[in-house]
Amino acid sequence: MSEQTRLMQVFLLNSLAFLLVIAFIGCGDQESDSGGFTSTMTSVTDEVNPGGPGDQGTYNPNTQQSVVQEIDVPDPHKLFDGWAEPEFALVFTGRQHGYIEPCGCAGLEHQKGGLSRRHTFLNSLRDKGWDIIPIDAGNLVRRIGRQSEIKFQLTAAGMATMGYVAIGIGPDDLKLPSGELLATVADDGDGSSPYVSSNVSIIDRDLVPQYKVVSHGDKKIGIVSIIGETYLSGVGSDEILVEESRSAIRDSLSQLENENCDVLVLMIKETLQKSIQISEEFPQFKFVVTSGASGEPEYDLRKIGESGNSLIQIGKKGMYGLVLAWFESEQEWKYQRVSLTSRYEDSNEVLQWLKDYQVELQRLGFEGLGIRASEHPSGASFVGSKSCASCHQPEYETWLETPHAHATASLEHPTDRVDIPRQYDPECLSCHVTGWRPQQYTPYTSGFESLATSSHLTGNGCENCHGPGSDHVRVESADSEISPAEIQEFREAMQLSLDDAKRTTCFECHDLDNSPDFHDEGAFESYWERIVH
Repeated sequence: MSEQTRLMQVFLLNSLAFLLVIAFIGCGDQESDSGGFTSTMTSVTDEVNPGGPGDQGTYNPNTQQSVVQEIDVPDPHKLFDGWAEPEFALVFTGRQHGYIEPCGCAGLEHQKGGLSRRHTFLNSLRDKGWDIIPIDAGNLVRRIGRQSEIKFQLTAAGMATMGYVAIGIGPDDLKLPSGELLATVADDGDGSSPYVSSNVSIIDRDLVPQYKVVSHGDKKIGIVSIIGETYLSGVGSDEILVEESRSAIRDSLSQLENENCDVLVLMIKETLQKSIQISEEFPQFKFVVTSGASGEPEYDLRKIGESGNSLIQIGKKGMYGLVLAWFESEQEWKYQRVSLTSRYEDSNEVLQWLKDYQVELQRLGFEGLGIRASEHPSGASFVGSKSCASCHQPEYETWLETPHAHATASLEHPTDRVDIPRQYDPECLSCHVTGWRPQQYTPYTSGFESLATSSHLTGNGCENCHGPGSDHVRVESADSEISPAEIQEFREAMQLSLDDAKRTTCFECHDLDNSPDFHDEGAFESYWERIVH
């Protein structure tokens, strides 16, 4: 290896060690034609900057930057500005997608969402004396496996505590085992289940309510929930029964005619364009709440065509509470987008749920969670960063001073929610130890297993960027004669180009959840300048 090549390797090793862990520790007025509500609608601005962390728009991997919709920063003090006490308020959440809490890697003060803040937010409205009707658009989980099942159970129990009256079922929820899903969502015939699905059911159509009717005084709100065809690909089996969405809507509307509802709401998992099309086709729905659109919730209700109905985007990762309040005296609907930021303190009750969740992960262990290790594509094994020190001592010592070296310790002793350690959580370990697949949350066969057996693989080590080093170490330290060509082959295998680091490797952990500012134009170069050596 030439001196120039060796220096470049050292440079990359230490630079990436610092880069990957920056964020480590671990979502017009119109007439109404929908019945008894003849109303106008107004909206007020949100209380936070929509361009903050966790709200970065769409990441473009080809340009290495986020595309953020330009929008005026709202006044942070105008939450429910000018509102009197409403007759009642519908509060929409949804698309939790497994984020029972923000990842926290960018600091909880910079991130939105989580069940803990949601609980506090809903209680804050009740503390105002408001009569609220919590409704969730569904898609509570995103992956298969025992960990997702536990999250689903935790969320379902939490939403019952929070008083949800209607909860949609999303396509990712249907990935759960049918028995597990049905045990939670099935209606026992007494109408007590809050879950609603108009075109998808489990095992038997009669087991999941096709629509919900929520009453408030003499007012009745009818709720229909569908999964659009865009998201139904691959859904459907002997246990999952699927009906065409428009046919299901027509059937639900027919049955709702006998309910004499004052306002109808459609929750739909579909793209923005198709959600608008369906909204135009079915003007009976005063409000259409879409959880399939990729954008963030808008600050104003989006009016659709000439019908007077409105579209609401639910946002992503459970980051928002969308309040739609009815004022009887004014015959008016008012709308408020609320970001679930750190302005809402953690609910102690939910923090205990999260703590119990981590205890359950520890009890089950990797085997109980169905976590299976796989061979690394190179066939090599992980040997730990200390094995690099004999030939790369200066680089190793530099790594020791970076947060990467302490990534595992940050799970044992987190700086946020300090009494909830996460060293048994695969979704956290994947970027906080050495020898895991960050985006799959599974280990390689020679990767970190536990603090007791894999102390040499704690921290986010050299090999996470350069690959497992067993072959490289073997040929460099072999007593027998190794050909120069073989030595060079394994040296080159450990090298990582700056372009590859910037284009792919760093983003394995520096994704939009954990390090949103890392995706801004020029961010990579800025971080690089701080650690050039």
